[in-house]
Amino acid sequence: MQMPSEEKFKGQHKQRNDKYSQYVELVSPKQTSWKSLFNAFWIGGLICVLGQVLFDLSKLIFKVSEDKASSIALVVLMFLTALLTGIGIFDKIAYYGGGGSFLPITGFANAISSAAIEFKAEGLIFGLSSKFYTIAGPVIVNGIVSSFVVGLIYYIIGLF
Repeated sequence: MQMPSEEKFKGQHKQRNDKYSQYVELVSPKQTSWKSLFNAFWIGGLICVLGQVLFDLSKLIFKVSEDKASSIALVVLMFLTALLTGIGIFDKIAYYGGGGSFLPITGFANAISSAAIEFKAEGLIFGLSSKFYTIAGPVIVNGIVSSFVVGLIYYIIGLF
């Protein structure tokens, strides 16, 4: 047999959960699934088209192999995403385009850039360094930095 206070507690608990559910429903953005799917499709497709254009232009302008042209296209896509994240435009694109805007390379660049932007409250050394490592992990960040340094050295040696 339950005590009257237990029944009262269960009633208050259910009432609180119902109020919270109503609040969540009220503040959640209203989106239709078909509209969201369509937006994700065309935003993701637009990013892919931009990547293909960058790839083709790299081959045409710099007269490099497909491997180097794809690297150039990826670096430019990452740079553009980081730049747009820094000035607050990519967040609007991501809100509108949903999952389509987070293709692997643009999602990665956005995650790194967003974390780096948050360093202001904690300072340059502890904030920036720790934010990079919390999001991307030391292997990814160090891999990108070291590959850039090695690529730069390789390029400089190739000039001689």
